[in-house]
Amino acid sequence: MTSRRTKFYLDKQNAKIKGVCAGIADYTGVEVLWVRLAFLLLLFSTGFALLAYIAIAWMAPTKPSDLYRTPEEAKFWQGIRSNPKRTKQEVRSKFRDLDRRLADIELFYTSSNRELSREIEELR
Repeated sequence: MTSRRTKFYLDKQNAKIKGVCAGIADYTGVEVLWVRLAFLLLLFSTGFALLAYIAIAWMAPTKPSDLYRTPEEAKFWQGIRSNPKRTKQEVRSKFRDLDRRLADIELFYTSSNRELSREIEELR
């Protein structure tokens, strides 16, 4: 099952012609200017780029307007598309850090309660 946020879409909102370069930029997280320059370079060096552009413009769906709620969410999904293993490792690392911090808090409260109960017993 693929999330609709990990699919490639034409970005008509940032489009110059059909939104292919803007869609590639959105999908990869690369600045759209660099994608357009790379396309122009490929266009002048080979005719295949124009055929590929037309095929992508014809086959790819248009990006839904409600795909991302915030720019931070868009950056998150670009990171997942560009390197899902790295993202998975980052999430695991954050969970390990949270687990370690929770263990430290638990140790603090359980050890201080033990000391507190010992001091109370000594006062009796």
